Amino acid sequence: MKDSPRKSSEQERAPGYGIQISYRTLSIRVEEKNLPSKAKQSADPADAIASIDVHLLATDEVYTRYSCHPTVGLEQAAVQRRSKDGRNVISPPPTQHWKKILNYIFGGFNFLMWIAFIVTILSYKPLGEPDPAAVNLGVAVLLMLVIIISATFYAWVDWNASRIMKSIKSLIAHEAAVIRDGKQQLILATDIVVGDIVVLSTGDRVPADLRIVAASSDLRIDRSLLTGESDMIPGSLEATSDNALETRNLALTSTFVTQGTCNGIVFATGDRTVMGRLVKMSGETKFKLTTIQKEVWFFTKVISSIAFTMFGLSLLLFGVWLRTTYPGYDASISVAIMNSIGCLTAFVPQGLPVCVALSLTIIARRMSKRHVLVKNLATIETLGCMSVLCSDKTGTLTAGKMAVESLAFLDRHLLISEIDEKIGEAPDPRFFAGLSALHHTARLCNGAKFDSTTADKPIQERNVKGDPTDTALLRFSEALSIPALNIDTPALLSSWKKLFEIPFNSKNKWMLSVVQETKTTEGDIAERNSTAWMLVKGAPDMLVKSCTSVMKSDGTVVPFDEAARQQMSDLQSNWSSEGQRVLALCRKPLDALKPNLSPNDMEELMYSEICNLTLVGLVGIRDPPRPDVPASVAVIRRAGVRVFMVTGDFKLTAVAIARQVGIITQHIVDTIDDVKAAASEKHFADVSLRTIKPSDEDPIRALVLTGEDVSTLTPIDWNIIVGQYTEIAFARTTPDQKMKIVEEIKARGDNTVAVTGDGVNDAPALKAADIGVAMGSGSDVAKEAAALILLNNDFASIPVAIEMGRLVFDNLKKVSLYLMPVGSYTEFMAVVSNVVFGMQIPLSSYLQVCFSITNDVVMSISLMYEKAEADLMMRKPRNARTDRLTDWKLFFQIYLFLGLMSWPCAMSMWFVYMRQQGLGFNDVFLAYNNWAEGYHGYTLEQLNHFVYVGQCIYYVTMVFMQYGNLLAIRNRRVSLLQSNPLWGPRKNYAVPIGMVATALIAVINLYGPGLQSVFNTTPIPGMFWGPPFAFALGILCVDETRKLIVRTYPKSIIAKMAW
Repeated sequence: MKDSPRKSSEQERAPGYGIQISYRTLSIRVEEKNLPSKAKQSADPADAIASIDVHLLATDEVYTRYSCHPTVGLEQAAVQRRSKDGRNVISPPPTQHWKKILNYIFGGFNFLMWIAFIVTILSYKPLGEPDPAAVNLGVAVLLMLVIIISATFYAWVDWNASRIMKSIKSLIAHEAAVIRDGKQQLILATDIVVGDIVVLSTGDRVPADLRIVAASSDLRIDRSLLTGESDMIPGSLEATSDNALETRNLALTSTFVTQGTCNGIVFATGDRTVMGRLVKMSGETKFKLTTIQKEVWFFTKVISSIAFTMFGLSLLLFGVWLRTTYPGYDASISVAIMNSIGCLTAFVPQGLPVCVALSLTIIARRMSKRHVLVKNLATIETLGCMSVLCSDKTGTLTAGKMAVESLAFLDRHLLISEIDEKIGEAPDPRFFAGLSALHHTARLCNGAKFDSTTADKPIQERNVKGDPTDTALLRFSEALSIPALNIDTPALLSSWKKLFEIPFNSKNKWMLSVVQETKTTEGDIAERNSTAWMLVKGAPDMLVKSCTSVMKSDGTVVPFDEAARQQMSDLQSNWSSEGQRVLALCRKPLDALKPNLSPNDMEELMYSEICNLTLVGLVGIRDPPRPDVPASVAVIRRAGVRVFMVTGDFKLTAVAIARQVGIITQHIVDTIDDVKAAASEKHFADVSLRTIKPSDEDPIRALVLTGEDVSTLTPIDWNIIVGQYTEIAFARTTPDQKMKIVEEIKARGDNTVAVTGDGVNDAPALKAADIGVAMGSGSDVAKEAAALILLNNDFASIPVAIEMGRLVFDNLKKVSLYLMPVGSYTEFMAVVSNVVFGMQIPLSSYLQVCFSITNDVVMSISLMYEKAEADLMMRKPRNARTDRLTDWKLFFQIYLFLGLMSWPCAMSMWFVYMRQQGLGFNDVFLAYNNWAEGYHGYTLEQLNHFVYVGQCIYYVTMVFMQYGNLLAIRNRRVSLLQSNPLWGPRKNYAVPIGMVATALIAVINLYGPGLQSVFNTTPIPGMFWGPPFAFALGILCVDETRKLIVRTYPKSIIAKMAW
């Protein structure tokens, strides 16, 4: 065998190249005036689409209009001239910035801040006249600053996340195969020009608007992205409708070839395509909330409703009860409003929407580092719920770098590496004459082609356009050179021409070519009289039953009896068990082939001729697992996610690869018979579909099913499969069956199903899944259907994405838990003590607002940078339907645990200070309108000073108590001793930075001269700086004790109540 960079004849220029160009130019000058006129340019997109007429032209007229040649395509000079018309890129729809700006300004909790701002302004003037309090105006200014800063932050986060994802998207290089200067070559889709001849095959995205000029009989196009049609549309060479959107001889941008092959002439690119004009007409895409945004929006609505209700109730109590029962208490409506405004600010966890927005940027940045394109960032959060991963095999679990490893005839099988050695040892090379027939079939019945731009490279390094199986056979047959047997690829290609082809598809699982000899060659003497051959390659279990004879290694053909069938079947089983993909190569002479048959008639004839075939031989192709897959599968399974293989490959091959990558670990693998036997016992006959899943106590069971088995399954069978099996391999499945598998799994056990794949046959399942994951090297159809694209084909990115989805949800839950006990509950108790229990308000409206939107936000942001807890990827997947961001366990932790420790501590410091001033509990509690000039011998100015100092003490206590809350909330189960923020695997420098920042904010509030004069803040006695740290330590120690009980007694009531 030789691996030389020789060029085959298919890469040479067409004969008569110069003459054809001259003739073509002449015909344009003479005949163009008689052709239908070109479509007139129109500013209106609808008119421009309606004026398309290229589909009404005859094929020859299309070539003439666009000055190109069927085999030569465009010359380089013509390409350069036409490229001046612009790149083949569709401009994005115009963004309606005013809508985005309104969302930034009024989104999240900002609308409540607007209400608070308006009410505060009113309480300053006119309700505060004749002597409006400067503090009211100061609070209003602060609220406006909050609105401006948060709106700016939302805008920055949105821009930053979009920028990161755009930079990742730019890494996808969409390529297209075109014919230029008589050669087929791969170019960037953006470089296509009008008049290019584009070559499309199964799985390709149509890169520009094309007029189809050549097509296989089985051509099918998916137009769902353009027209919404779910059915595949057959391609045609003739117009089937006057309407350009309805006719079948146009392939339009952003549609996909799902079956067959075709050539098309580009008649429109970029914004001038139908899709480009529709984008211009449709305007901006509607904004959709992500899953986590919906969860937070629901929480926001609940909290906002409670806050607004409490604010209204507070004012109602003042108007109906306090003003009449205790005249002079909260002397004016302005004071009452300012005291009640705490209901709006206290209940609002302002840091939550900020952290949600921030999480998007964090996700985008981390995903970009791994070269993962996330079409919608919410997909990552959904990945955190994944409970089942259905993975394709070829190109996903395996490297997709197939290579022919073994060959077999009836009487002999060979390794590729030993062919030259065996022939050299043979007395006569013709003992291996069968290799000539095998090479003939492998090379001519092949849908892959070399890229002419890499023709000077060694065969193994050349770029190939085609599926991995065809690519492996192409490289093998191109490299196989045995002069003694007249095996020479360039000579073969120049001597035979292809008359007809039926490309491989997932249902037939074979490919057929009809070839005809153009001149007599030596070799293959036994059957040389026939000049037309039908060559077929495909799955042995589909083709062997149509074979009646079989070839030996010396080229002789013998009857294919039962003993020979069993021999070949055993060989296939052995190779498959080793993980090889096995193909059968067959052929049949066609003596009386009728000329000039239509493609459909020819296709029908070929289907009828698939009988009495000669099995030339078997080919074993090795596709090794990706090196990162076994470790990734182990991590995913530890995370409680079941990994199933869904492939179109042979059953034994599927099981072999599944064992190699860790999907199947059991020695005994059940089959359809075991499922049917279990179904007859009817354990799962009358159970809720949501409860059907394996329990932790069930043993691990493995199962393998074929596509034929899947088509016979009943609902009870599916209950058994989804409810009892942890390891499953589905083999020999069609695209429809893959989709059915996904839908049946989704319908049971509240499963969130992810599907990975790279081929056209994976697209329906990718669409049906909750999360579709495509490989960057996969087909355009698969990448369009997927929500996640692994640009580096890095399977290890999947467990990382699962961890990230869980981490984002975990951290947002921690943010909610951090904000509510002190920032909401403790502040609200201060308002209640004033409105209901007649105390002077222990926390001023300014300090309430300031704490909620500065201290709390600064500290809560540090939680979004928390790394995953040690057990995060060992927990069961979250149930997306039942496990909410906020549940009863979280509220118990907020209001009956952390909150119940926090607000009494803050309130006690208020009473301790008042006691030091000679005012006991009974003097402060239920004081109402007694708190006035002369109360206990104090002037009103002195009493107000006591209140101002007490408010600052309450505020400082809250600030430093939050240290304990933050350190307690960082971990759900693990002790702080194993996860401190300063060093080790869980280090998070944002925590100490946040602590320092919140302390500085407190110092500025108390000692800032301007703030003291406007907001009545004041320094506090030194002794009140220490106890808050003790309170924080106490809260932390109590929570550490709770975690210890949870870890030690996981089935105790405390563990069941743990958040």
